[in-house]
Amino acid sequence: MAAIAGDNTQPVSRGAYTIPEFCEAHRISQSMYFKLRNAGLGPRVMRAGRRVTISMEAATAWRRAREKAA
Repeated sequence: MAAIAGDNTQPVSRGAYTIPEFCEAHRISQSMYFKLRNAGLGPRVMRAGRRVTISMEAATAWRRAREKAA
């Protein structure tokens, strides 16, 4: 995210993925994500109303767990 010229604000770093962003970042399909979630093998999620996000920390923990399981 680029700052506007003359604007002294810093861009906000992303703290969480949406489900489509998580799937793209981890190169899995959304259907595979939902299969993993339904099997209890998905990452922890945060809910705000109807919006579901996955924190960067939860994504990291999920990757580590998948590496150990492999």
